[in-house]
Amino acid sequence: MVNSAKYLGLFAFFLFFASILCVGVPAKAAKAAEVSLSYANFPPAKTFPCVQMERWKQEVEKRTGGRVEVQTYPGSTLLGAKNTLRGVMQGQADIGCISLAYHPGVFPLCSVFELPLGFTTSTSASLALWDLYEKYQPKEFKRFKVLTMFTSAPSNLMTKTPIRKLEDLKGLELRASGILSKILESLGATPVSMPMSETPEALQKGVVKGLFSSFDVLKDMNFAEICHYETVTNTAVYPFAVIMNMNTWNALPDDVKKIFNDLGREQAEWTGKYMDQHVKDSIEWSKDKYGIEMIKLSDANMQSVKEKTLPLIKNWKTKADASGIDSAAVLADIKASRLKLEK
Repeated sequence: MVNSAKYLGLFAFFLFFASILCVGVPAKAAKAAEVSLSYANFPPAKTFPCVQMERWKQEVEKRTGGRVEVQTYPGSTLLGAKNTLRGVMQGQADIGCISLAYHPGVFPLCSVFELPLGFTTSTSASLALWDLYEKYQPKEFKRFKVLTMFTSAPSNLMTKTPIRKLEDLKGLELRASGILSKILESLGATPVSMPMSETPEALQKGVVKGLFSSFDVLKDMNFAEICHYETVTNTAVYPFAVIMNMNTWNALPDDVKKIFNDLGREQAEWTGKYMDQHVKDSIEWSKDKYGIEMIKLSDANMQSVKEKTLPLIKNWKTKADASGIDSAAVLADIKASRLKLEK
Protein backbone atom coordinates (compact mmCIF):
# COMPACT_ATOMS: atom_id res chain seq x y z
CA MET A 1 0.00 0.00 0.00
CA VAL A 2 2.86 2.30 0.86
CA ASN A 3 4.68 1.37 -2.34
CA SER A 4 1.52 2.06 -4.34
CA ALA A 5 1.21 5.52 -2.81
CA LYS A 6 4.88 6.11 -3.54
CA TYR A 7 4.52 5.09 -7.17
CA LEU A 8 1.38 7.20 -7.54
CA GLY A 9 3.23 10.19 -6.16
CA LEU A 10 6.14 9.68 -8.52
CA PHE A 11 3.72 9.23 -11.45
CA ALA A 12 1.96 12.50 -10.58
CA PHE A 13 5.31 14.29 -10.38
CA PHE A 14 6.37 13.04 -13.81
CA LEU A 15 3.02 14.06 -15.28
CA PHE A 16 3.45 17.56 -13.90
CA PHE A 17 7.03 17.78 -15.19
CA ALA A 18 5.98 16.53 -18.64
CA SER A 19 3.18 19.07 -18.78
CA ILE A 20 5.70 21.86 -18.20
CA LEU A 21 7.97 20.51 -20.95
CA CYS A 22 5.08 20.23 -23.43
CA VAL A 23 3.25 23.41 -22.64
CA GLY A 24 6.14 25.52 -21.45
CA VAL A 25 6.09 28.43 -19.10
CA PRO A 26 2.98 30.53 -19.77
CA ALA A 27 3.79 33.33 -22.26
CA LYS A 28 3.58 36.88 -21.08
CA ALA A 29 0.26 38.49 -21.83
CA ALA A 30 0.22 40.59 -25.02
CA LYS A 31 1.36 44.08 -24.23
CA ALA A 32 -1.51 46.53 -24.24
CA ALA A 33 -1.31 49.44 -26.66
CA GLU A 34 0.21 52.59 -25.19
CA VAL A 35 -2.15 54.83 -27.18
CA SER A 36 -5.74 54.08 -28.15
CA LEU A 37 -7.40 56.36 -30.73
CA SER A 38 -10.96 56.61 -32.03
CA TYR A 39 -11.48 57.44 -35.72
CA ALA A 40 -14.96 58.56 -36.90
CA ASN A 41 -16.14 58.44 -40.50
CA PHE A 42 -19.58 59.10 -41.95
CA PRO A 43 -20.10 57.09 -45.19
CA PRO A 44 -20.71 53.30 -45.36
CA ALA A 45 -17.76 51.02 -44.68
CA LYS A 46 -17.33 49.88 -48.30
CA THR A 47 -16.94 53.42 -49.70
CA PHE A 48 -13.51 54.87 -50.47
CA PRO A 49 -13.24 57.30 -47.49
CA CYS A 50 -13.67 54.33 -45.15
CA VAL A 51 -11.45 52.00 -47.18
CA GLN A 52 -8.63 54.54 -46.83
CA MET A 53 -9.40 54.82 -43.10
CA GLU A 54 -8.86 51.08 -42.61
CA ARG A 55 -5.61 51.20 -44.59
CA TRP A 56 -4.36 54.10 -42.44
CA LYS A 57 -5.26 52.21 -39.26
CA GLN A 58 -3.36 49.13 -40.41
CA GLU A 59 -0.27 51.14 -41.36
CA VAL A 60 -0.24 53.02 -38.06
CA GLU A 61 -0.57 49.87 -35.98
CA LYS A 62 2.11 48.11 -38.04
CA ARG A 63 4.60 50.99 -38.07
CA THR A 64 4.23 51.63 -34.33
CA GLY A 65 4.63 47.94 -33.52
CA GLY A 66 1.22 47.85 -31.87
CA ARG A 67 1.98 50.73 -29.53
CA VAL A 68 -0.89 52.66 -31.13
CA GLU A 69 -4.32 51.09 -31.51
CA VAL A 70 -6.98 52.68 -33.73
CA GLN A 71 -10.68 51.92 -33.32
CA THR A 72 -12.60 52.86 -36.48
CA TYR A 73 -16.26 53.91 -36.66
CA PRO A 74 -17.62 53.96 -40.25
CA GLY A 75 -21.19 54.74 -41.30
CA SER A 76 -21.78 57.60 -38.82
CA THR A 77 -21.73 55.15 -35.90
CA LEU A 78 -19.81 57.66 -33.78
CA LEU A 79 -20.20 61.01 -35.55
CA GLY A 80 -22.22 62.05 -38.60
CA ALA A 81 -21.13 63.94 -41.71
CA LYS A 82 -22.04 67.39 -40.41
CA ASN A 83 -21.00 67.05 -36.76
CA THR A 84 -17.59 65.37 -37.17
CA LEU A 85 -15.80 68.72 -37.33
CA ARG A 86 -17.19 69.87 -33.99
CA GLY A 87 -17.02 66.36 -32.53
CA VAL A 88 -13.27 66.09 -33.13
CA MET A 89 -12.74 69.61 -31.83
CA GLN A 90 -14.56 68.72 -28.61
CA GLY A 91 -12.85 65.33 -28.24
CA GLN A 92 -15.84 63.08 -28.93
CA ALA A 93 -13.50 61.37 -31.40
CA ASP A 94 -9.73 61.64 -31.60
CA ILE A 95 -9.76 61.59 -35.40
CA GLY A 96 -12.44 62.30 -37.99
CA CYS A 97 -12.84 62.38 -41.75
CA ILE A 98 -14.71 65.41 -43.06
CA SER A 99 -16.03 66.47 -46.45
CA LEU A 100 -15.20 70.16 -46.90
CA ALA A 101 -18.34 70.63 -48.98
CA TYR A 102 -20.47 70.04 -45.87
CA HIS A 103 -18.97 73.15 -44.24
CA PRO A 104 -19.49 76.10 -46.59
CA GLY A 105 -17.43 79.15 -45.69
CA VAL A 106 -15.31 77.34 -43.10
CA PHE A 107 -12.41 76.47 -45.43
CA PRO A 108 -11.92 79.48 -47.71
CA LEU A 109 -8.61 78.27 -49.17
CA CYS A 110 -9.02 74.50 -49.52
CA SER A 111 -12.60 74.85 -50.76
CA VAL A 112 -11.02 75.88 -54.08
CA PHE A 113 -10.91 72.15 -54.81
CA GLU A 114 -14.69 72.07 -55.03
CA LEU A 115 -14.43 74.14 -58.23
CA PRO A 116 -14.22 72.75 -61.79
CA LEU A 117 -10.44 72.90 -62.05
CA GLY A 118 -9.94 70.30 -64.78
CA PHE A 119 -8.53 67.36 -62.80
CA THR A 120 -9.07 64.03 -64.53
CA THR A 121 -7.97 61.70 -61.72
CA SER A 122 -8.37 61.41 -57.98
CA THR A 123 -4.64 60.76 -57.63
CA SER A 124 -3.59 64.06 -59.17
CA ALA A 125 -6.27 66.02 -57.33
CA SER A 126 -5.48 64.38 -53.97
CA LEU A 127 -1.76 65.07 -54.24
CA ALA A 128 -2.35 68.63 -55.44
CA LEU A 129 -4.69 69.25 -52.49
CA TRP A 130 -2.16 67.89 -49.99
CA ASP A 131 0.69 69.88 -51.54
CA LEU A 132 -1.40 73.05 -51.44
CA TYR A 133 -2.16 72.49 -47.75
CA GLU A 134 1.50 71.78 -46.98
CA LYS A 135 2.66 74.96 -48.74
CA TYR A 136 0.11 77.39 -47.31
CA GLN A 137 -0.64 75.82 -43.89
CA PRO A 138 -4.02 77.61 -43.94
CA LYS A 139 -5.26 79.01 -40.65
CA GLU A 140 -8.68 77.47 -41.34
CA PHE A 141 -7.26 74.23 -39.86
CA LYS A 142 -5.42 75.85 -36.92
CA ARG A 143 -7.58 74.06 -34.32
CA PHE A 144 -6.67 70.64 -35.69
CA LYS A 145 -3.79 68.45 -36.74
CA VAL A 146 -4.39 67.52 -40.38
CA LEU A 147 -3.25 63.93 -40.93
CA THR A 148 -3.97 63.66 -44.65
CA MET A 149 -6.20 65.01 -47.41
CA PHE A 150 -7.65 63.50 -50.57
CA THR A 151 -10.44 63.96 -53.09
CA SER A 152 -13.11 61.95 -54.83
CA ALA A 153 -12.74 61.15 -58.50
CA PRO A 154 -14.02 63.84 -60.90
CA SER A 155 -17.78 64.21 -61.17
CA ASN A 156 -19.66 63.04 -64.25
CA LEU A 157 -23.24 62.63 -65.47
CA MET A 158 -25.19 59.40 -64.94
CA THR A 159 -28.62 59.59 -66.54
CA LYS A 160 -31.65 57.60 -67.71
CA THR A 161 -31.57 59.28 -71.12
CA PRO A 162 -28.41 60.06 -73.12
CA ILE A 163 -26.66 63.42 -72.78
CA ARG A 164 -24.73 63.78 -76.02
CA LYS A 165 -24.57 67.59 -76.06
CA LEU A 166 -25.09 70.33 -73.49
CA GLU A 167 -28.52 71.18 -74.91
CA ASP A 168 -29.74 67.77 -73.69
CA LEU A 169 -29.27 68.98 -70.11
CA LYS A 170 -31.79 71.82 -70.36
CA GLY A 171 -34.33 71.53 -67.52
CA LEU A 172 -33.24 67.96 -66.64
CA GLU A 173 -33.65 67.16 -62.92
CA LEU A 174 -30.40 65.74 -61.59
CA ARG A 175 -29.26 64.95 -58.08
CA ALA A 176 -26.25 66.96 -56.90
CA SER A 177 -24.97 68.72 -53.79
CA GLY A 178 -22.75 71.66 -52.87
CA ILE A 179 -20.88 73.33 -55.71
CA LEU A 180 -22.00 70.58 -58.11
CA SER A 181 -25.54 71.97 -57.91
CA LYS A 182 -24.26 75.36 -59.07
CA ILE A 183 -22.28 73.71 -61.87
CA LEU A 184 -25.41 71.92 -63.11
CA GLU A 185 -27.40 75.13 -62.89
CA SER A 186 -24.81 76.98 -64.99
CA LEU A 187 -25.09 74.24 -67.63
CA GLY A 188 -28.88 74.54 -67.84
CA ALA A 189 -29.93 71.53 -65.77
CA THR A 190 -32.23 71.58 -62.74
CA PRO A 191 -30.24 70.46 -59.67
CA VAL A 192 -32.09 68.60 -56.92
CA SER A 193 -30.28 68.47 -53.58
CA MET A 194 -30.73 65.31 -51.50
CA PRO A 195 -28.59 62.81 -49.56
CA MET A 196 -27.05 60.11 -51.73
CA SER A 197 -28.93 57.50 -49.70
CA GLU A 198 -32.26 58.88 -50.96
CA THR A 199 -31.20 58.98 -54.61
CA PRO A 200 -32.03 55.36 -55.64
CA GLU A 201 -35.68 55.80 -54.64
CA ALA A 202 -35.82 59.25 -56.26
CA LEU A 203 -34.54 57.73 -59.51
CA GLN A 204 -37.09 54.92 -59.41
CA LYS A 205 -39.94 57.35 -58.79
CA GLY A 206 -38.75 59.76 -61.47
CA VAL A 207 -38.15 62.63 -59.03
CA VAL A 208 -34.70 62.91 -60.63
CA LYS A 209 -33.59 61.63 -64.04
CA GLY A 210 -29.99 61.07 -63.06
CA LEU A 211 -27.19 62.30 -60.87
CA PHE A 212 -23.90 64.20 -60.95
CA SER A 213 -21.13 62.39 -59.06
CA SER A 214 -18.07 60.18 -59.56
CA PHE A 215 -18.45 56.89 -61.40
CA ASP A 216 -17.62 54.68 -58.40
CA VAL A 217 -21.29 54.91 -57.33
CA LEU A 218 -22.33 53.06 -60.49
CA LYS A 219 -21.32 49.91 -58.65
CA ASP A 220 -21.25 50.94 -54.98
CA MET A 221 -24.83 52.26 -55.13
CA ASN A 222 -25.89 50.12 -58.12
CA PHE A 223 -26.90 53.21 -60.11
CA ALA A 224 -25.84 51.44 -63.32
CA GLU A 225 -29.09 49.45 -63.14
CA ILE A 226 -31.14 52.62 -63.73
CA CYS A 227 -28.71 55.10 -65.30
CA HIS A 228 -27.54 53.43 -68.50
CA TYR A 229 -25.91 56.55 -69.98
CA GLU A 230 -22.69 57.95 -68.53
CA THR A 231 -21.42 61.26 -69.91
CA VAL A 232 -17.81 62.19 -69.13
CA THR A 233 -17.38 65.82 -68.02
CA ASN A 234 -14.52 65.55 -65.47
CA THR A 235 -15.62 68.64 -63.61
CA ALA A 236 -15.33 69.13 -59.86
CA VAL A 237 -14.01 66.75 -57.22
CA TYR A 238 -15.02 66.57 -53.56
CA PRO A 239 -12.16 67.40 -51.15
CA PHE A 240 -11.81 65.55 -47.83
CA ALA A 241 -9.58 66.09 -44.80
CA VAL A 242 -8.65 63.75 -41.96
CA ILE A 243 -8.35 65.85 -38.81
CA MET A 244 -7.15 65.09 -35.30
CA ASN A 245 -7.98 66.66 -31.97
CA MET A 246 -5.09 68.98 -31.11
CA ASN A 247 -4.84 67.87 -27.47
CA THR A 248 -4.63 64.25 -28.58
CA TRP A 249 -1.93 65.14 -31.09
CA ASN A 250 0.13 67.08 -28.52
CA ALA A 251 0.04 64.10 -26.15
CA LEU A 252 1.54 61.67 -28.68
CA PRO A 253 5.19 60.57 -28.36
CA ASP A 254 7.51 62.28 -30.85
CA ASP A 255 8.31 59.08 -32.75
CA VAL A 256 4.60 58.39 -33.24
CA LYS A 257 4.09 61.95 -34.48
CA LYS A 258 6.81 61.34 -37.06
CA ILE A 259 5.07 58.19 -38.28
CA PHE A 260 1.80 60.11 -38.66
CA ASN A 261 3.56 62.95 -40.52
CA ASP A 262 5.35 60.53 -42.83
CA LEU A 263 1.99 58.99 -43.74
CA GLY A 264 0.39 62.30 -44.81
CA ARG A 265 1.30 62.54 -48.49
CA GLU A 266 1.67 58.77 -48.87
CA GLN A 267 -1.92 58.27 -47.71
CA ALA A 268 -3.19 60.97 -50.09
CA GLU A 269 -1.51 59.20 -53.02
CA TRP A 270 -2.67 55.74 -51.92
CA THR A 271 -6.29 56.92 -51.64
CA GLY A 272 -6.21 58.61 -55.03
CA LYS A 273 -4.81 55.51 -56.73
CA TYR A 274 -7.33 53.29 -54.99
CA MET A 275 -10.18 55.57 -56.08
CA ASP A 276 -9.04 55.75 -59.71
CA GLN A 277 -8.78 51.97 -59.96
CA HIS A 278 -12.13 51.55 -58.25
CA VAL A 279 -13.74 53.87 -60.80
CA LYS A 280 -12.30 51.78 -63.65
CA ASP A 281 -13.54 48.59 -62.01
CA SER A 282 -17.00 50.09 -61.47
CA ILE A 283 -17.28 51.13 -65.12
CA GLU A 284 -16.22 47.70 -66.39
CA TRP A 285 -18.60 45.98 -63.96
CA SER A 286 -21.43 48.25 -65.14
CA LYS A 287 -20.68 47.51 -68.79
CA ASP A 288 -20.66 43.76 -68.21
CA LYS A 289 -23.75 43.66 -66.00
CA TYR A 290 -25.97 46.38 -67.45
CA GLY A 291 -24.45 47.33 -70.81
CA ILE A 292 -24.01 51.01 -69.94
CA GLU A 293 -22.94 53.45 -72.66
CA MET A 294 -20.02 55.81 -72.10
CA ILE A 295 -20.49 59.17 -73.86
CA LYS A 296 -17.80 61.75 -74.59
CA LEU A 297 -18.81 65.35 -75.25
CA SER A 298 -17.36 67.21 -78.20
CA ASP A 299 -14.38 69.52 -77.71
CA ALA A 300 -16.68 72.47 -78.39
CA ASN A 301 -19.08 71.32 -75.66
CA MET A 302 -16.21 70.82 -73.20
CA GLN A 303 -14.98 74.34 -73.94
CA SER A 304 -18.49 75.60 -73.34
CA VAL A 305 -18.52 73.83 -69.94
CA LYS A 306 -15.36 75.74 -68.97
CA GLU A 307 -16.83 79.06 -70.09
CA LYS A 308 -20.18 78.54 -68.37
CA THR A 309 -18.60 77.54 -65.06
CA LEU A 310 -15.96 80.30 -65.07
CA PRO A 311 -18.17 82.63 -62.95
CA LEU A 312 -17.97 80.09 -60.11
CA ILE A 313 -14.19 80.41 -60.09
CA LYS A 314 -14.39 84.19 -60.25
CA ASN A 315 -16.79 84.18 -57.31
CA TRP A 316 -14.35 82.07 -55.27
CA LYS A 317 -11.52 84.45 -56.15
CA THR A 318 -13.52 87.44 -54.91
CA LYS A 319 -14.32 85.77 -51.58
CA ALA A 320 -10.79 84.41 -51.15
CA ASP A 321 -9.16 87.78 -51.79
CA ALA A 322 -11.53 89.38 -49.28
CA SER A 323 -10.37 86.91 -46.63
CA GLY A 324 -6.69 87.66 -47.26
CA ILE A 325 -5.92 84.77 -49.61
CA ASP A 326 -3.87 85.41 -52.74
CA SER A 327 -6.34 83.66 -55.05
CA ALA A 328 -4.26 84.18 -58.20
CA ALA A 329 -1.23 82.50 -56.60
CA VAL A 330 -3.34 79.62 -55.28
CA LEU A 331 -4.92 78.95 -58.68
CA ALA A 332 -1.53 79.19 -60.38
CA ASP A 333 -0.08 76.65 -57.93
CA ILE A 334 -3.00 74.27 -58.51
CA LYS A 335 -2.68 74.54 -62.29
CA ALA A 336 1.05 73.86 -62.12
CA SER A 337 0.44 70.83 -59.89
CA ARG A 338 -2.28 69.49 -62.19
CA LEU A 339 -0.11 69.79 -65.30
CA LYS A 340 2.85 68.16 -63.55
CA LEU A 341 0.89 65.33 -61.91
CA GLU A 342 -1.24 64.51 -64.96
CA LYS A 343 1.59 64.65 -67.51
